[in-house]
Amino acid sequence: MTNQNVIYVNNRPIAIEGESNILEVIRKAGIKIPTLCYNPSLRSYGACRLCIVEVEGRGILTSCTTAPEPGMKVHTHTPEIKKIRKITAELLLANHKVECPTCDQMGKCKLEDIAHELGVDDVRYKPLEKCSPVNDTSYAIVVDRDKCVLCGQCVRFCDEIHGVGAIDFSYRGSNTVVSTAFNKDFTETECVNCGQCAAVCPVGAITVKKHINPVNKYLEDPSKTVVIQVAPAVRAGIGEEFGLKPSEDVTGKMVTALKMLGFDYVYDTTFTADLTIAEEATEFLTRVKNNGVIPQFTSCCPAWVKFLEQYYPELIPNLSSCKSPQQMFSAVVREILPEKLNVKKEDLVFISLMPCTAKKFEIRRPEFEYEKGKRDIDEVITTQEFARMIKAAGIDFANLKPEEFDMPYGEKTGAGVIFGVTGGVTEAALRMAAEELTGQKLEGKELEFEAVRGSEGLKEANLKVGGVDLNIAIVHGLANAHEVCKEIIDGKSKYHFIEVMTCPGGCINGGGQPIDFNQPEKIARRTDGLYTADKNMPLRKSQDNPAMKELYKDHLGGKPNSEKAEELLHTTYYKRDY
Repeated sequence: MTNQNVIYVNNRPIAIEGESNILEVIRKAGIKIPTLCYNPSLRSYGACRLCIVEVEGRGILTSCTTAPEPGMKVHTHTPEIKKIRKITAELLLANHKVECPTCDQMGKCKLEDIAHELGVDDVRYKPLEKCSPVNDTSYAIVVDRDKCVLCGQCVRFCDEIHGVGAIDFSYRGSNTVVSTAFNKDFTETECVNCGQCAAVCPVGAITVKKHINPVNKYLEDPSKTVVIQVAPAVRAGIGEEFGLKPSEDVTGKMVTALKMLGFDYVYDTTFTADLTIAEEATEFLTRVKNNGVIPQFTSCCPAWVKFLEQYYPELIPNLSSCKSPQQMFSAVVREILPEKLNVKKEDLVFISLMPCTAKKFEIRRPEFEYEKGKRDIDEVITTQEFARMIKAAGIDFANLKPEEFDMPYGEKTGAGVIFGVTGGVTEAALRMAAEELTGQKLEGKELEFEAVRGSEGLKEANLKVGGVDLNIAIVHGLANAHEVCKEIIDGKSKYHFIEVMTCPGGCINGGGQPIDFNQPEKIARRTDGLYTADKNMPLRKSQDNPAMKELYKDHLGGKPNSEKAEELLHTTYYKRDY
């Protein structure tokens, strides 16, 4: 190597290969540098000062904000740097409410890990006496300012990845806090309830709002029949909480654990993911044939729906009228199960197990009530909460014998399973639309539409299906949704169908999934898990789901978009200020 393309890290030459900062080059050399504020998906910030290094001729610098230059000589662990890092960690701890045994982030707190790695045995600085009230006004998250270390990851994520900016820094100096505008309740802000601020918070200052207690009360009430539905993406994350391999299929263990916790019936939301495809694909084909409103947006993601209602209400006609799979499931179950199980409607309790915190908001929308003041879904728990319930019950999840979902609403196809991945809704719809338009059955590799797969925040696909040219956009991250919506309003859009997911990577990276700060790696392994599950399914097209066909025949007017299907499975959306 020459000086033209390397920096020297502790006297060892390391190639510069497009990295934007020397922190990434140093990590490539196999050297761990502590950070609290750095996130490769966000702009470098340099707030925590833990990633300092010494650059010969330039002194001590933050490695996350310093660009690599050929010939640069960097030292990562000099006595002075180690001393400064340790003092910095102590100061952060002195400014952080330490309640590790009761903190949701226990065992996954980056500040805890850093303090241990730096050898912090004692905090020599007087802790600040803070007693800010905990903000639990959100449906999705809880904010404890006294734990905040002002790393800014939550603020930057909400602004840069989503273009929402529901939270920001307020006040100055030692009074600086992260808050909503004018300290308003979260329910009075543009917050879309995605929970990604909790997912990136390294110290437990923002956590997922728990609804375990009301669920446990239902389970303990012998007069209640408690039903739970499980979203596809949960199976891609829950095993991580128990040390299982990312590739291991834990679906059956998950069902067993839920039965052991006391749920009477365990159903698979993948069933109504298939139902959503039947309704949404039919709706799209109808719009195309009848010169309806195009492009059509997907409506599965409640955070995205709220975003559109707030920022682009003029595009609500473009939004599919389909309810999300979660809400379709509750509508079907509330309609059919009381009579089928001989249970009074008021004694049937319906719980959802989701990767998504925005689902906690969605169930509280007034249009999703079966009677005034009575929700279709009683509570939502996330993958994180499910893991806590398993541990609290002393269940050895890793060694459980797998059981099957209850039928008929446990019947599913691979198309429904991949709903949890960005591009999955579109691919599932294409598997149906292609057969509708060509009249020919798809088999094997024909089922895999690689053009709509990938990790890009805005991906375009141009496909010819049954003689019809389709321009499709796959979007995740709401900042990308801003871009697409503005194109439509300006009359520049060429798309026919647009899938939007709020969370990067889709539901597999929902705000309620297990915390893992290595975002690209976790998204990749969870994505692979769902695509592998799809490949292993005996049925891979939504239209082949036999239980769904039976449901249409017996209860939904015989076909998608029938009058009865419209009544139960579709809804309307509206302009909102927050």
